[in-house]
Amino acid sequence: MSIVTASRNFMIVALTGWVFTAIADESSMNLNRKSYSPYIDQNYPTNVYWGDTHLHTNMSLDANGLGNKALTPDDAYRFAKGEAVLAHNGQYVRLRLPLDFLVVADHAENMGVMPRLQARDPALLKTTVGKHWYRAMQEWPLSTGEVVNGKLGPYKDVMRSVLDNKHGERSFFWSGFFTGDIGLGYLGAGRVGDETFRRFVWVDVVSKADHHNEPGKFTAFSGYEWSAASYVDQYTESDGHYHRVVIFKDDANKVTQTLPFSQFDSRDPEKLWQNLAAYEKKTGGEVIAIPHNSNLSNGQSFSLLGYKGQPLNTAYAKIRSRWEPLVEVTQIKGDSETHPVLSPTDEFADYANEYADYRSRGRRSEARKSRKQAEYARSALKLGLGQHAKLGVNPFKFGMIGSTDAHTSLATADQDNFWGKLSLLEPGQYRMRHAMSPYNWRWNAAGYAAVWAEENTRDALFAAMKRKESYATTGPRMTVRFFGGWDYETDDALRPNLAAIGYSKGVPMGGDLANAPKEKPPSFLIHAVKDPDGANLDRVQVIKGWHNKNGELHETIYNVALSDGRKENRKGKVKAVGNTVDIKNAFYTNSIGDPELAVVWQDPDFDKNELAFYYVRVLEIPTPRWTAYDAKFFGLIDIPQEVPMVTQERAYTSPIWYSPK
Repeated sequence: MSIVTASRNFMIVALTGWVFTAIADESSMNLNRKSYSPYIDQNYPTNVYWGDTHLHTNMSLDANGLGNKALTPDDAYRFAKGEAVLAHNGQYVRLRLPLDFLVVADHAENMGVMPRLQARDPALLKTTVGKHWYRAMQEWPLSTGEVVNGKLGPYKDVMRSVLDNKHGERSFFWSGFFTGDIGLGYLGAGRVGDETFRRFVWVDVVSKADHHNEPGKFTAFSGYEWSAASYVDQYTESDGHYHRVVIFKDDANKVTQTLPFSQFDSRDPEKLWQNLAAYEKKTGGEVIAIPHNSNLSNGQSFSLLGYKGQPLNTAYAKIRSRWEPLVEVTQIKGDSETHPVLSPTDEFADYANEYADYRSRGRRSEARKSRKQAEYARSALKLGLGQHAKLGVNPFKFGMIGSTDAHTSLATADQDNFWGKLSLLEPGQYRMRHAMSPYNWRWNAAGYAAVWAEENTRDALFAAMKRKESYATTGPRMTVRFFGGWDYETDDALRPNLAAIGYSKGVPMGGDLANAPKEKPPSFLIHAVKDPDGANLDRVQVIKGWHNKNGELHETIYNVALSDGRKENRKGKVKAVGNTVDIKNAFYTNSIGDPELAVVWQDPDFDKNELAFYYVRVLEIPTPRWTAYDAKFFGLIDIPQEVPMVTQERAYTSPIWYSPK
């Protein structure tokens, strides 16, 4: 090819004897002309990205004190990116597939104190609690690997010596964190170290996030956990769980202009929000907070009373919905979607409630339902509708995500790759049955956050989380689309460009519908695909909640897509999908269920004058639980019957809300 003539306005190119003229003058081109390429104007997310927004490392006081001595934030990032990491039990661990993003969210309270004490930081050794902890570390060193592998004596006795804050010889950690020899009460030690120390730790944490952030490939967000709670909720009716994970969109230039806000600053969530507002005003950055473990909040997470007992008002509702667009609805400490007490006709409501139910044992039964209404996401979404009707603003208008809350630096939520809540509970032949703690088998191997975004960058993922275009899974990487509108047609569910249709005719998960056309119910376009390496799907359900003209709150469940050609009977019941699990061999087959389910569904009970929300729940076929994998790998026998060995994993989308105006 040779260039014969060129000018500002045109170019003549000779190619194998043919001559073409190309107009290069931009002013002569019609830039608004519709292109043959259908993707020129495509401006919607085409990728779902997987991550964990809630992971603790050895920088967290409790993670370190309960066994995570070795795995740092650097290890956490490397593991999330797909590298193999050496765990405390002497085994290497790796994810089946790398994650796309991660938030290392160590507790703000005394962040970094334990590893700096291990390094003999002179500033910390000058403090009363620092001296106490360091002396105890030397007297009773905690070798996590030896504990996990049963090399320090009877496992039950050794675990008691670590966990028993009143009598345990190795419980030096608890003696400063809870109550103990020096009688400091829950986090009564206060801040260990001055502001210079705190800033040193925070700059290091944020710098590591920036170092591991690789735009387009892997996103590392700076973050921390505000842990305002009291663990006396195990024994009394009074205190609850207020924890939030705080996530920054920005890099170190902005994030290091603040310090983590801890319960030492305030236990009032509104004070936290004020701190976040001050950060944004000062730096021009962006930040959000995500509540978690509402199932352990003792009725506090979604209470209709403020921190000081005052009724919620419009200002509160606006502020809360502004700073808390998402809720962590599933994680290791259990599932917070709903509970049988709240949803007695929901056959799938009793999922991963073992830990929370054990923690709440012995509480007054007459107050249980009232308290739980403010503990679970579905009932909170209904309460939000009630507040919307009363205040004009919905304080509980949140989307859904899952995350692990693992304190091991290992962001894994797979049943066959479960490395425990704590490093002391890494895989071993003793962890399921014989530890002092009765919680062990009750832990839930979960969960992950799925985010629909244009690209894998801080800006794109953060924007998607703020608009609630996200969903939660208990671990499997199912792909789920959920759109709402007024004009979807049945065949839209069969179209190869389903997403394009979804966005062009309606709104995605996290969106709003309003002012229904006359005599027209909303329609929903839903598409769910199995984890490529996981189980087939059992069904897709739409969960609806609404506020009627009498001010009453209701919920119902619709089976909108069923695998294996099943149909509801006249009573609305569906035959179970079946069960292929071989518990002894921790094995199952995909001989039942479907790999993909898609449907357009209309609400048959729609009232255009009623506030409502809709979200999708996708269920897999039954699969082996992590306890079955433990039993097989370690050759365990005589497992107590109360220990579940089969699970049915799931996904929860963010809702779509309907308002008459």
